[in-house]
Amino acid sequence: MGEKSKREITITSVVLGIVLAVVFGAANAYLGLRVGLTVSASVPAAVISMGVMRFLLRRDSILENNMVQTIGSAGESLAAGAIFTLPALFLWAQERPDSFTTPGMPQVTAIALAGGILGVLLMVPLRRPLIVEEEKTLIYPEGRACAGVLKAGESGGAGALTVFTGLGAAMAAKFVTGWFKWIPETFLWPIKSLRVALGFEVSPALLGVGYIIGIKTATLLFGGALLGWCVIMPTVTMFNPSAAALWDAGNVKGVWSGYVRYVGAGAIAAGGLISLVRSMPLFVRTFRTTFAKGSGGEKKDDGGGRDMPMRLVLAGAVCVALFIWACPAIPTGLGGALLIALFGFIFAAISARMVGLVGSSNNPISGMTIATLVAASLALKASGTTGTAGMVASIAVGSVVCIVAAIAGDTAQDLKTGRILGATPWKQQAGELVGVVASALVIGGVLLLLHKAWGFGSDAISAPQATLMKVIVEGIMEGGLPWELLAVGAGIAVVLALFRIPVMPVAIGIYLSFGLNAAIFAGGVLRWLVERRRGKVDENEDKGTLFSAGLIAGEGLCGILLAVLALL
Repeated sequence: MGEKSKREITITSVVLGIVLAVVFGAANAYLGLRVGLTVSASVPAAVISMGVMRFLLRRDSILENNMVQTIGSAGESLAAGAIFTLPALFLWAQERPDSFTTPGMPQVTAIALAGGILGVLLMVPLRRPLIVEEEKTLIYPEGRACAGVLKAGESGGAGALTVFTGLGAAMAAKFVTGWFKWIPETFLWPIKSLRVALGFEVSPALLGVGYIIGIKTATLLFGGALLGWCVIMPTVTMFNPSAAALWDAGNVKGVWSGYVRYVGAGAIAAGGLISLVRSMPLFVRTFRTTFAKGSGGEKKDDGGGRDMPMRLVLAGAVCVALFIWACPAIPTGLGGALLIALFGFIFAAISARMVGLVGSSNNPISGMTIATLVAASLALKASGTTGTAGMVASIAVGSVVCIVAAIAGDTAQDLKTGRILGATPWKQQAGELVGVVASALVIGGVLLLLHKAWGFGSDAISAPQATLMKVIVEGIMEGGLPWELLAVGAGIAVVLALFRIPVMPVAIGIYLSFGLNAAIFAGGVLRWLVERRRGKVDENEDKGTLFSAGLIAGEGLCGILLAVLALL
């Protein structure tokens, strides 16, 4: 490896990485708030980096490109952790303005910074036992895929052009539907005689999501939609007079939001807990293996590379814990700070190992967050912290832990990529911190902007996971929820699990609108048709996957731009 190719942390890599962290963080925030799914930014960030570095700046350092994707992918993971929980605070302020206040930029930024920095720091002592010593056991699929893309850097220019083409196409389509209104964004067709409703959403991002996740998952999502809108909806309107009155008045969305979505919420909650229970043997093995071998924070470089000094890591973690305790924007108190430290430590280790075995897409972060929220809500209620204060504190604890788990998993994948390419671990860990800080400073503005433009819980940004977290905390703290509908959803999840059908995709399909699921299904069918024609290809070399990533980023960025224009 020549001297030129050994560059890692440079002004160019840091600046480009920060730009991609902000771009993909904002795009994934919009996507996740709309459909409850996010996509990995590592491969698109690597492809764009190679295109810019090699063909515009004439630089050819693979380690510099790796640093760009390391910093850039942190934005997507932090956004995923934030949108799963924090919008619950906005929803309460919207529903109960007398009791709750809308979170401001300082509160969102403080929670995002605390969770992001803690997630990176907790991963440092886990790198050697998980990534170095278990190299043959833990495969880290996304990390290996990203390393493969970077090694095949000669095709970076064409790949980057494909991503940018998809980005431009999605932005143009979003302006046609979202700004000029030449084509409706949503089609809904009620069939009154059957008391069912079908629909479709015109969305490049949803097509891209369907193409990336493939026909199997897309079919499960669509199956959940059929179950919700063609089975649960007519059943509810048949036996519930209030639901029947809404239907007869033509308020199909009222039936969905007031009844069907609670069934979906129950299925999602049960699915997350089932996933957590099934993973328990793996969690136990993780702790036995990881902490029996100890950490490698201050060991000499014995072929595994140097990590950040352990003293610095411990000092940083203590400072973050003290910040959580003392910061008024994170109203958790000493008990909440201790819960964050406990669950953050446990779930960082679990997340880092889970992504090594099953990949980031199957990492049960929602289940970990649900478990944290339940424990935090019960503990706070038992200590006498109830009402508004208890509910806000519960979400704050859950938000930090959710971000910790998401960032720890992303850091593990990036460190695996660096391990394959020969990158310096401490430099990558520093890069992760740069990406986390940059994204945390922006994510608050993105959430506030989207909320002011459309409002969380609206058709444009339904915030499914955050709504579920809100329902769980309300149920524990206040009661008064439609437990019978939640129980029906939980029963559906149990039946699916007994038949070994993946629970979460079907549950999300019930929870989300029919048109949204139909658009994702169309993307999955498109990929199936493409693969039938030309055979299965490596998705990291597939132009369709890169084009789809561009579609997702393009619509997300255009959605944020339209939010700005709407406010102006």
